[in-house]
Order: sequence, then structure tokens, then C-alpha cells
Amino acid sequence: MSNLKERACACVDGIADQLIAMSRDIYEHPELKFEEFRASKLLSDKLKESGFATKLGVAGLDTAIQADHPAVSDGPTVAIISEYDALPGIGHACGHNLIATAGLGAALAAGAIKDDLPGKLVFFGTPGEEGGGGKVIMVDAGLFKGVDAAMMFHPSSHTVVDRKSLAITEVMIEFTGKASHAAGSPEKGINALDAVIQTFNGINALRQHIKDGARIHGIITDGGAKPNIVPEHAAANFYVRALENDYRDELLEKLRNCAEGAALATGASLEFKEVGHSYKAMKPNRAIGDAFVKNLEELGEPLNPPPPDAGMGSTDMGDVSQVVPSIHAYIQICDENVAGHSREFAEAAISQRGLDVMLIAAKAMAMTAIDVLTDPDLAKRMWEEFRAI
Repeated sequence: MSNLKERACACVDGIADQLIAMSRDIYEHPELKFEEFRASKLLSDKLKESGFATKLGVAGLDTAIQADHPAVSDGPTVAIISEYDALPGIGHACGHNLIATAGLGAALAAGAIKDDLPGKLVFFGTPGEEGGGGKVIMVDAGLFKGVDAAMMFHPSSHTVVDRKSLAITEVMIEFTGKASHAAGSPEKGINALDAVIQTFNGINALRQHIKDGARIHGIITDGGAKPNIVPEHAAANFYVRALENDYRDELLEKLRNCAEGAALATGASLEFKEVGHSYKAMKPNRAIGDAFVKNLEELGEPLNPPPPDAGMGSTDMGDVSQVVPSIHAYIQICDENVAGHSREFAEAAISQRGLDVMLIAAKAMAMTAIDVLTDPDLAKRMWEEFRAI
């Protein structure tokens, strides 16, 4: 390990107790998307205290952070990314408390030796990953212009660096019918709930004919008021996912056709609208990823990839990866059978293994940032790969 990397790792060790305490604090005070006021202040205060030029409330988001290290010279710009929002009902069952402090630790460690490094180092605190698309908003605001490499870590049941993600779009479907007495005069009503059910039936008929790995899944959010009233309003919320952005868009049209057919069959009127988040697929940069893997090996953390047919989720880091060479590395914190977004995963996110991995991830990201900043050949290869895909 180079002297620069040794110094960065020593910095993480020196602030380990602070990072662990902050991770526990964020875990014990879960905040939903765009409401992460406590977590964002903890992170921004520490960055400011450490000499970063820190702005809390960028891109029109109260809880988004941009922190630039003051030592800037010719060379690449590296962005280290944190997330810190929780899930409704089950808190940090995606481990964002670990993501938050791993990113902070990496930025502080690289920042501690930045005077001896070329280029520019920036930290982005990105709120609202769980359905809010904070990174999408920050990309659209131009915050990632001029960035050459972006990286973050995510806790997982496996360790893998070059994993992709599914493009996703959220859709709300609403049907309006006509209320009537369901027993006395059902023929005078138009049943909006029947239209929702027919939409689900149409989707189920599609499943044989969509690509492996693609997903259309939803819930009924309104199904009527009482059994003796023909429902005049019904609604459903769907996620449409696919490995390719274009195929996600194709599936959106298939879903729209199912809903339009249901409206025609029942006589209800349809409102079909894209709402909430829409994320692009992840485009992992293998040049950066290979450097990250080597640094994990230096730290004694082996790869343990999931099986080839394993499912995957979606992340707004995908949108970052479409504009900047990026990695979204996963490191194992729990048994392989533990599912993300579960209560068991929430327990793992505050376990000793989880906290240990958070420190390993901080070191690996700081080491990889050093690689990008000091190796012109790596910087060249990662951009050549990015442009070729």
C-alpha cells in the first residue's frame, strides 16, 4: 500500500469512533426522504469543521450537501457520495446510516492528505434516494458537471462492485366511474375498482411476454368506500423496472395499454400519470471498479458476488452513472439469505459487522479516490470506457 493510502486509512482509524457514533445516531433517528434534517446537519457540520467549503441546501433541496475541499489544482475531480434517508415503518432497513458515514469518512480521509494530491475532491450528500430521486435533481441542477469520477458504497448480503441496477418509473393510475347502490341498482353504476382489477389482470397476462428481470408491480391505493356502493373512484400505484432505459419505457406503454383497455371495458375514465421517481439504469465503470476491488483486497475484504440470476433493485445513482464514470459498490454485512428492506437487514445495519464494513468502505473509497487523482492512465481509461458504452 502506498504511503498516501496508508495515511488515508490511518485517518479513518483515527476518527472511527466518531463515524460509528454518527452512524448510530442516524440509525436511531430515521428520517424519510427530503426530511433528513438531523442527518444532513451532522454531516455538513463535520465537513465544515474539517475545512471543506460546505453548502447545506443545494439544488433546491434543504437536505442536500455539497462540500468542496479547498486544495484544488490541475487534475481530475472526484466525488464521494452519501445517502441518509430511511424507509417508512422499518427505518434504516437499507443501511443508509452506513452509507452516510462511509462517504463522510472517505471524504475526510482523502481530504486529510489532499494537499499532497492533484485535482479536486468534492463530497455530495444526496437526500431522498428512497423514491425521491435526490441525485436526479442534483444532476439536473448541474452539480455533477466537471466531475470525472463518482463513487459510493451500499451495504448488502453480497460483495460486488460492477453490479448494475434496474431503470424505474413510478406510475399512478386513477379511474373515475359512477356511484350507485351495489345491490339495488348496480346497472346504473360504473365500477372504477373493476377497471383497476382488469388492469392487474392485463399485466398478469403480459408476464410471459416480457424480458427476464423486468418488473411491473403495484398496489391498490383506493378500492372504494363500502361494499354496497359501486366504487366511483379507484387507484393503483405501480413501479415499472427494466435493465435498459429504453425497455423500461416500452413497458410503460404496455402498462398504459392495459389501463386504457380496462377503461374501455368498464366505461370508466382513466388518468395515467408518471409520479414520484424515475431512475435510469446503473452503468458501472469497470476501470474505477477494478481499482476499488484491488483496494478491497488490500484491506482483506474478498468479493462474494450474487448468483447470475439474482434479482436487483433501482437507485438514483444510475442517473449519476449516465453522466459521470461511476461505481455503486456493494459490501456484505449479513447472511446471504437476508433480504434488503427487511427488519433483519435493519438489524445488520447497526451490527458490529455493519459498522466494521462501513469503516472498510470509507478506506476503500478514499484509496480509490487517490488512485483516480494520481494515476493519469486510470483517468484516461475510465473516460474511454464511459464514452464507449
